[in-house]
Amino acid sequence: MFATIRRTIGIQIRSYAKKPSPVALKSLKAKSSRETSQFFMDSRPVRVIAGKGGDGCCSFLRAFANDRAGPDGGDGGNGAHVIFQACNNTSDFKHLTSIITGADGGKGMNKDCHGKTSDHKIVKVPLGTIIKNKSGQIVGDLNEKDMMFIAARGGAGGRGNKFFCTDDQQAPEICEYGAKGEDISYHLEIRSMADVGFIGLPNAGKSTLLRAITRAKPKVAPYAFTTLRPNIGIIPYSDYEQIGVADLPGLIEGSAENRGLGIQFLKHAERCNTLLFVVDVSIPEPWKDYFMLINEIKKFSKELVNRKQIIAANKIDLPESAENIELFREKLKDIPIIPISAKTGKNITELLQVIRKMYDEQKEIERRKKAEMNNY
Repeated sequence: MFATIRRTIGIQIRSYAKKPSPVALKSLKAKSSRETSQFFMDSRPVRVIAGKGGDGCCSFLRAFANDRAGPDGGDGGNGAHVIFQACNNTSDFKHLTSIITGADGGKGMNKDCHGKTSDHKIVKVPLGTIIKNKSGQIVGDLNEKDMMFIAARGGAGGRGNKFFCTDDQQAPEICEYGAKGEDISYHLEIRSMADVGFIGLPNAGKSTLLRAITRAKPKVAPYAFTTLRPNIGIIPYSDYEQIGVADLPGLIEGSAENRGLGIQFLKHAERCNTLLFVVDVSIPEPWKDYFMLINEIKKFSKELVNRKQIIAANKIDLPESAENIELFREKLKDIPIIPISAKTGKNITELLQVIRKMYDEQKEIERRKKAEMNNY
């Protein structure tokens, strides 16, 4: 009996030891035939105008057999606030308009009828939205579900002449206008756009790679700056984990000085946890492109250059790339270099395994930090 138990335990131990690592799944569903790609909007300037308060009413009641029944003007209703609320149902700011307005309060009426107080305008924003004012200061950080930020307060309703009736003044002929709502401009940003961001020069093959590993359909064309806005794709794995990857606009020399797409591009990269450099190894000395990209990122943010990095040596299907890969690896020995061909799909599986490994390491670091904060 004990021998049987030992054999059973040994089989279980061996089965756990041979447990396969998660693999990326390829969707069996065909991609859409539409040519239009869906871009991702990770930042947006908005102007927020709260509702105006309703005006008070100046009125006197003239009842049957009593034409001097006294003042009966009602108060105006309050204007609506504009409130940002974090939720899981939205992922970016495409649904927002540049001007967001709240409803005005209702006007006061005779016979002591008060105006309607408008319902607040609640605007859904993605979880992790950072709200900045005109000067760039952070005034709101919506990092929890259903957390709210009052962006603009509605105006108070004006008082009718009934309010001003006193023992000395029995027939006041005054009333108040409703107060105007606040009019404030903000800049909304998403703290984390994707787990992995593709960085590279124009025409390095970033959009082609995103098409190869996800169901996203970014525009692909043989000219520079085809991608002007980030495109997001999802990599599903066999253990039901999903990793978001972002195709970012191309970076050129001098971007830190706002050349090309400049600072706006670098802000996109700042919202990705891991940086995947897509380098064209079919050109002479491709490592110079990598060093140029690192230099531009370092000028923009020293914190950004210290994030986890992966190098995808693209276009190995071209004959002139074989020698460059070996030289590339000699120049950089500390960073994983994965030779791939986004066009033919060569070594894509290996790249997806490295992305998953980096993703798991980042999650473990975040888990430890959270545990330390809870213990503190």
